[in-house]
Amino acid sequence: MNVYEYLLSYKIKPSVQRIAIMDYLLKHRTHPSIDEIYLALHDDIPTLSKTTVYNTLRLFVEQGAAKMLTIDEKNVCFDGDTSAHAHFQCKCCGKIYDMPMHVVNEEIKTIEEKGFIIDEIHSYYKGVCSNCIRTKSEHN
Repeated sequence: MNVYEYLLSYKIKPSVQRIAIMDYLLKHRTHPSIDEIYLALHDDIPTLSKTTVYNTLRLFVEQGAAKMLTIDEKNVCFDGDTSAHAHFQCKCCGKIYDMPMHVVNEEIKTIEEKGFIIDEIHSYYKGVCSNCIRTKSEHN
């Protein structure tokens, strides 16, 4: 499925800016911030503003086409992968990695039996990534 069809599948009217932003999210699995997306696309789309990037990402999140990550209290990042998965943020390099998420069905069942409806589940881990550990051990 191309980006145009992808946006339509989430009931989002495709535009040049929206296609470019979603394409960036889907191709760059780095969990970029608004600033990173803006800087990456600004040269190709000179009329693009940070406000447009912000509003577009907000629309994507509202429609379920992207996820907003708030692992770091200072920075909001976005993820084009809407499948159920967890995230790990390295305290050394700051990178965010996708991780498998094992949702315990019994927990969900118990919550739903109490009358709650679960729309989202967020699992965040923080620590030191294997690259930083390896780099640190090589310098010791």
